[in-house]
Order: sequence, then structure tokens, then C-alpha cells
Amino acid sequence: MANAAIGRSVPRKEGRSKVTGEIQYIDDLSFPEAIYGTVIRSPVARGKILGVHFEGDFPWDEFIKVTAEDIPGENRQALILNDQPCLAVDRINHREEPVLLIAHPNKHLLIEARKHVRIEVEEETPIYTIEDSDAKKEVIWGEDNILKKYRVEKGNVDDVWASAHKVIEGEYRTGAQEQLYIEPQGMVAKASPEDGVTVWGSLQCPYYIQGSLEVLFGIPADQCRVVYAATGGGFGGKEEYPTVIAGHTALLAWKSGKTVKMIYDRAEDMAVTTKRHPSLTRHKTAIDKDGKLLAMDVEFLLDGGAYATLTSVVLSRGTIHAVGPYLCPNVRVNARALATNLPPHGAFRGFGAPQSCFAIERHMNKVARAAGLTPEEFRNRNFLNKGQRTATGQLIEENVDMQGLLTTALEKSDYHAKKARFAKENVGQRIKKGIGFATFFHGAGFTGSGEKHLASTLGMEADRNGRIRVLAASTEIGQGANTVFSQVAADTLKISYDAIDIEKPDTEKVPNSGPTVASRTSMIVGNLVAVAAKQLLAKLREAQLLGDEYTPDQFNSACDQYIEKHGELKVISEYSQPPGINWDEENYQGDAYGTYAWAAYVAEVEVDTLTYVTEVKDFVAVQEIGKVLHPIMAAGQIEGGVAQGVGFAVYEKVVWRDGVMINNQMTNYIMPTASDVPEIRVFFEEEPYAYGAAGAKGIGELPLDGSAPAVINAVEDAMKIDIDFIPMLPEDLFELIESAANNGQGEE
Repeated sequence: MANAAIGRSVPRKEGRSKVTGEIQYIDDLSFPEAIYGTVIRSPVARGKILGVHFEGDFPWDEFIKVTAEDIPGENRQALILNDQPCLAVDRINHREEPVLLIAHPNKHLLIEARKHVRIEVEEETPIYTIEDSDAKKEVIWGEDNILKKYRVEKGNVDDVWASAHKVIEGEYRTGAQEQLYIEPQGMVAKASPEDGVTVWGSLQCPYYIQGSLEVLFGIPADQCRVVYAATGGGFGGKEEYPTVIAGHTALLAWKSGKTVKMIYDRAEDMAVTTKRHPSLTRHKTAIDKDGKLLAMDVEFLLDGGAYATLTSVVLSRGTIHAVGPYLCPNVRVNARALATNLPPHGAFRGFGAPQSCFAIERHMNKVARAAGLTPEEFRNRNFLNKGQRTATGQLIEENVDMQGLLTTALEKSDYHAKKARFAKENVGQRIKKGIGFATFFHGAGFTGSGEKHLASTLGMEADRNGRIRVLAASTEIGQGANTVFSQVAADTLKISYDAIDIEKPDTEKVPNSGPTVASRTSMIVGNLVAVAAKQLLAKLREAQLLGDEYTPDQFNSACDQYIEKHGELKVISEYSQPPGINWDEENYQGDAYGTYAWAAYVAEVEVDTLTYVTEVKDFVAVQEIGKVLHPIMAAGQIEGGVAQGVGFAVYEKVVWRDGVMINNQMTNYIMPTASDVPEIRVFFEEEPYAYGAAGAKGIGELPLDGSAPAVINAVEDAMKIDIDFIPMLPEDLFELIESAANNGQGEE
């Protein structure tokens, strides 16, 4: 048997091509005959379209123009509720909404032409905030502005308040956050009634795009081909939005009969694409005299923007995570996603959980103070353990040890000694030091019966030399999917890691293994790789070409003999839901996820009371994620997630004005750089999951859940003030300190 690949930091499959520059991203692909496309967008947030005017001394007859009337199929972005048009017809619901498409061979003339297309609109009153939408100051979506709502109930919270030892309330907010992937959105398309539609693009989910094109053009799925180009990051921002740009590019190609290329620049990308949903969470919590949770009543609200996109499933995950990894006998979560006249919000790493996790972890600190307990003692008294049930009634059957994870994190960070020392050293000092932590969990894979309904499939084939090709729709977006699939295939087949190839995702060549989202790639699709490898071995054994023990050379020979006699050596594996998972979608009860990853994070900060700048000086991340498949990549996932979480907490603020993002450049949308991110010390505990690839659980989203509340809990420790919102920029902290001083709070 070849050396085991799982558990080792083997070279990344695409690493050499990325380092050498050989790999080609969408804007690198050569289409000499291509013309360029762009979008003409709404100048206002809400109103009626009265007309479109082409002005200026331009050769407008040279331009390809596409309106909604040119759409051969249905004018909608096919996703969940199908409420979003591909091109606006008579109404505008957000700034930068697509109204018209134009294309021209001269890219520079095209850019200039955009300035001379005027959309005449009769403006109407827009809604920009969760509160105004909830109050129905204007009804802008459906009958009540509610895009989606959920209700989770366990026990009866209303029976508890009167007899509780204490009842604690709090309100918490999180802002929008830009994914800021390195490579902006981009697509190239060829399309005609005779040949169908083909798009190449920077994307996470090729089959999402295929389904949308099928509806938009009114043609069968097999005439809609989607080809993945090397993708420079996604973080959810290339989950659903590529369906928009793919549709626009393909429509221009369909009408012109030419290849069309559409690549956003950074300013357009940041202004028009989806962001993390802003949130407002209200908590009401009852405890007994021993500091045990009795009841938790949570109102969880999301700003969905102008259209539904993926908001319903973002709300779902945020709802399920809203009470954290804590045992409480009585729980009620009322969750609503509300429409506003901002551009639609959508998928972003963590998918609703970072918003509700921030709220619960800030609130748990407040409840601990009310109980007269330290934050760690309060949590230790209330953690979920094996054999107990979550808010949705799911029985925890895995060996969860949140107390152990927290103890390890506190020890690794020297939490108690630093907390005591900082309290003494801070007195009279300009630089205040603080340390804080967050404890949390994240469900891996699609919620409830989602994976069962998705019914993912994956292919694997061998050639006569024993080389293996994995056929999956899962995309490599920097997270290491190609490497993990190769590790799993190699170890299951007992051959060399170097003998595994990954087919480029292409809907004409690979089956639908599902979207590259939801911390499912390694756990769910990686397990399909293992299943396929076992099926391939079974074929060779049934043909009596391979025994239970064999060398890589014998495997190669067996493949050669099989193909010589039978032709193709190929298998298809299909997802099978693990036993015991039961989910009641209507009542939101049951097994929300097949498994959870669990974590405890500790942040150390310094706050300058002259400049109000917060710096994160040290970070310890301890998590249990099942089997660690690739130690370096796993640590990298945590480090990258923590960096994004630090940005979410104290750097990244989307500034809206009249419904549009006005700081849509990397010069004025501030994200943490290498100099702003501390050493992130990553530690793993392993509790292998029986139904994940080699025991793996999901990892990619987990670090976004706990890093921001850990940072803000540390700032609270330094400044001795309540902070109930993020992002907390220096000017926000200044205003908060001034307000606290006026109310007699904070440190003198």
C-alpha cells in the first residue's frame, strides 16, 4: 500500500499551477472573437420605470442592446422564491438593479457609453432598515415585507418568567459584510438557438447556474452547459450571484451571435453583489439562583434586501444556532427575514450563524454577570452534553466535550493569569488590555433533510494505467477540495496520492455532487469519493482481478485487464442519508444536522483610549472537527476564518447612502491586512464522524461564528462597557465611551 495521505499535509493538487501562474482564471481565458458586455443599472432605490434614453453622440447602432423583451424564456433568476427578475421591466426595487444590457467590441467605448444611458424613473419612498420594514412604513414585498419566518419552540417560556430568579434582556446588531474575494465576478458566454448556451465563469455552484439558464432561455438542461474556470475565492459571494452575471452574459451572446465577456471591476463588484445579511437580535433569558438557564426567548431578524435570494436558508441556519451550544428546557425563537430596498443580501461564510452567534455570546456574558458568575463558570454550568437535546429537540449522540474545549482554550491562552494582570495594569493607562472568549458550534452540511433532497452523485473512473479521475461538481475555490478528494481516493484505493486526478467541474462531464457550500465538501462529497472508490474496488474484485491485499502495481494491472475485457471502468456513488436523522420542516423540530463541529476561541486585545483603535494581539482557536484530513489546510481554514471574523468585528463597515454602498473600493472599505492579524494559534481535538470522509466534519464556516464575539468580549473586558453591535470602528467606540461616561458607566 502507498503511504497514507489522510492526516498528512500533502502538496496541494493545484498548488504548482497557482504558484507558477500557469492556472487560468476567467479573465485569463482567451476568446479572440469576444465582444464585451456590461449592465445599465437603476440610479434610484425604488420607483417606476418611465423610459430608457440613449443620449450623446454615440454610434448606438453598433451596440447590442438587451431588455427584458429579448429574454426567450422567463424573466427571473431561478433560485428559491423566483421573485427576482433578470432585468427590471416596470419597477425598480433597489439601487444598481439591472435594467438593460449592452455589448460592444470596444471595451473602452462600452464603458463610456454606460454614462450616456439614462433610466427615467418616478421615485417612490424606499425602506432601508429592519425596523422600518418590520413596522411596514412602506410595504415593498408581498403583504407584510416578510421574506421568510420560522418559529422554534421547546417547552413553554411564558410559564417561567414569573418564578425565575432573574430575567435578563439584551439587543444586538451586526452589519453587512463584503466577501471581498481576490478575483471579482466574471463570465464568458456563447449562445444560440441551435447550439444552446455555454458559460465559463468564476463560480461555486455550476448546477445552480445551469438550472437558472434553463428557465431564462426556456431550453432543456442538457443545452445549458456551465464550465468552471479557476476561481479566486468565493466565501459564499460566488454561490448564487454568478447566476445573475451568467444570465446577463448569455443573453447578450444569444442576441449578438457572438462570444461575450463580462468581468466586473472591483467598484462594480462591491456595489452590486450580495453581502452578509445585517441582523437585529433581541434576547430575553431566565435563570435560577444557581445560574442555570430556565428559558430563552429570542427574536432574530435579518435584512434580506430587495429580493429573497438565499435569505430563507440563511435565516434557517441563524435560527437554529440562535441559542448556541447550551442546554435550556424552555426555548422560543421567532425569526423573520425582512425586505428592504438595499441590493439583495446573500450567502457569506457562516450563512446566518455568525449573526446569531454574536448575539448569544454577547448575551451570555451579560447573563453571567447577572448570575454573579464568571463567563466560563456560567457556560460550564449550561453547556450541552451527550444525551441532551438542542433547541430543536435533536438528541446529541456524539461525544461532545465543550467544557474540555473551553478549558484547553483558556489554558493555551493563559486566560486567567492575563485577565488578573490586565485588571491591575490597565489602571491609569492609555492602552487598555483585555481578554475574552466565545464558545459555539456549527452544524455541518445542509439543514434537516436538505442533503437527502439534494441527492448528490459523484463519479470515478480509472484508465488502463490505474490513474483515477474523480468527477464532481464541487469547485476548488482555494479551500483545498481537489487535495482532500485526492487524499480520500488514494487512501481508500491504497494507491499513490499522485495517481489521482480531479476533473474540472463542467456540467457536461461531471454529475451533480451539489453546491460548494455549507461546510459539506469534505464531509459529504468527500465521503462520496470514498464510497465511489469502494465501488470501483468491488468491480475489480467481482471480476476476480484483485484480492483484499494488493500493491499499487497490482491495482494498475487489474484496471488494465478490466478495461481490456469490459471497456469502461467507471462508477457513480449516490448520497445516502445516515440512519436516525428525522427533521420536521413544518414545525422546525428534530435533527437539524447530521453532526456539529464544536469550538472555544480566546482573543486578546489592546484598545488605545486616545485613538480608539482596537488591535487583536493574540488569538487561540480550539475546535473539534472530526478527523483532520490535512493539518496545514485545516489550520489555514481556521486562520482565514478568524481573520475574516476580526474584520467583521472591528474593521469592515459597509457604508450605505440612499441605498447604495459608497465605500465600494479597497481603499475605503477597510479589511484587516497581515499586519492587523495576530498570531492565530490553532488546536484540534478529533472525534471522528462515522458518516464523514475518513471521519471528517465540516470546518470552513466554523471560525466565522466565534471569532467576532471573542474579540468584542475582550474589548468589553478592557473597557468595562457593554458593546452590543459590530462592526465597532474607532469612531463607534468613541461614541459608545462618551455615552457610557455620560451615563456613569465604563472606567474613569
